[in-house]
Amino acid sequence: MGLTGYAWAAMDGLTFANVGIGADGGDKPADGARDILLVGLDSRTDAQGNPLSKEVLAQLRAGQADGELNTDSLIFVHIPNDGSKAVAISLPRDSYVDIPGGYGKHKINSAYARAMLDERKKQQENGVSDPKELDQKANEAGAKTLIKTVEQLTGSTIDNYAAINLLGFSEITQAIGGVDVCLNDDVNDQFSGAKFTKGPHTISGVEALGFVRQRHGLPRGDLDRVVRQQVFMAGMARKVLSAGTLANPGKLNDLITAIKKSVVLNQNWDVFGFAQQMKSLTGGQLEFRTIPIVNIEYKTPNDGVAIQVDPKQVKNFVQGLAGPQPGEQQQAPPAESPNKATTVDVRNSTNRDGLASTVLKQLVDKGFTAGDTATASARKKTVVWVAKGQKAAGQAVADELGGNPTVQEDKSVEAGHVMVFLGSDFKSPSGAEGSGSSQNASGSSAAAPPPEQSDEKPITAEGVPCVN
Repeated sequence: MGLTGYAWAAMDGLTFANVGIGADGGDKPADGARDILLVGLDSRTDAQGNPLSKEVLAQLRAGQADGELNTDSLIFVHIPNDGSKAVAISLPRDSYVDIPGGYGKHKINSAYARAMLDERKKQQENGVSDPKELDQKANEAGAKTLIKTVEQLTGSTIDNYAAINLLGFSEITQAIGGVDVCLNDDVNDQFSGAKFTKGPHTISGVEALGFVRQRHGLPRGDLDRVVRQQVFMAGMARKVLSAGTLANPGKLNDLITAIKKSVVLNQNWDVFGFAQQMKSLTGGQLEFRTIPIVNIEYKTPNDGVAIQVDPKQVKNFVQGLAGPQPGEQQQAPPAESPNKATTVDVRNSTNRDGLASTVLKQLVDKGFTAGDTATASARKKTVVWVAKGQKAAGQAVADELGGNPTVQEDKSVEAGHVMVFLGSDFKSPSGAEGSGSSQNASGSSAAAPPPEQSDEKPITAEGVPCVN
């Protein structure tokens, strides 16, 4: 009871903003499940709009502000209503998407800045001159446009919004006593300040900021930075969910103080109620994924090189993990569907990102029971493996896949299961296959992402995997 009262008092100083959600006085999502947008901002102010000192900016290696506020990291989090598990889906900052409001197609990390600058100009023309008021109204407009952009891309409705700035990220990591990470190789990046030797490290503060911000010198650039952010957040979640943090009043006080200084939430978010909902969440029940990528070096008309994504493929991927939205017409098969008795496991033997997840969802929509997805050795031909005497079930799956794949028995397949190996000849019936060889806007062939990105084993809050 004492901790409960302390938490209520401590959370009273949080910063809330009108960002277009949660403004009706209610916090409970319509479908019971909760979809949250987490945003990392390269802001040079704290949560209350106070400018950071030159000394702090120098320590953070933040550099000078260029008049724009970009989103360094975007993570969509889906939590079922019982709070027993969660999936966090990264949206790479350079993803080339449609930005609502008449802005056209640009990198997703510019959505916030474009709306923010427009609103600032509008408020100044209306006579608003107070710097803090200008910042507040401009930032709220930026957040609203960013939220709409993510909703349009993912097909999901955002229930809650949380943004954190550079200083806050640094101080929160110090408050919890650092986060364990591991690197595959030595790194020394002059831009982010990341300087680490190969192997495990416990990092916090400015070191942690450098770790999650580095993208120069990494094999896959921003995609490797996304993985860095995922393993770091997994480690942070593991630390925060541990009794060592939640049961230690000193650490808890430091954590809440850091959050107050740096985190902005949407209005009417019952943070304490949310924490209660999440109390059953354990490390293995928190997964980190990344949206499917078509081309990591897409040359845009005006924004330089960006990451190309297929909106339809992204929606299929997100909805496959998050489920249909309230009121959405789901093409559910009848309960008596004979396909339900067949569990389908899909293996991606191509270099097309997210293909196994997309195909599995299509088969589930046809009444089959979802098994698992993974990568497999490259193969040219798609094949369907079945247990002995179960070719009929395999043929039913093959018919839905199209292309007349071979159905063969294999002793490694469990009874009641069908295992699909997607070869380079596979063509999705819906066209949402996310092929790395799809055509870009100029009609030239788009480069495929590295095969190791496809259907990787998701990062969780258990263990400390080594990364680039």
